[in-house]
Amino acid sequence: MSTADSVFILMTTCPDAETAARLATALVEERLAACVTRLDGAQSTYRWQGEVTEDREIQLLIKTTGGRLDAAIARVCALHPYELPECIAVESHAGLPAYLDWIRAQTREDTD
Repeated sequence: MSTADSVFILMTTCPDAETAARLATALVEERLAACVTRLDGAQSTYRWQGEVTEDREIQLLIKTTGGRLDAAIARVCALHPYELPECIAVESHAGLPAYLDWIRAQTREDTD
């Protein structure tokens, strides 16, 4: 299977429910993601601009393909309010074949 057909989970965090919903809807509507799962209540501790910071965030799990990954990352960056949004992609090495096929089908540009 080509890299374009590989399934990825792209992760990002959002500061609030409105941002998370806006990103999730845009990514699915634009076929950059088959599904976006929103996990409320994430607690992030990180160093930013020399300070250790702690924030409550919403974690997004964005299901996409290798062929759509760069465009999905670019869209997250374009819509995200953070100066430097988290964009980490993990390739799926296994899964329910029918579900993986569904992700591929939902992220095809030529699908209605």
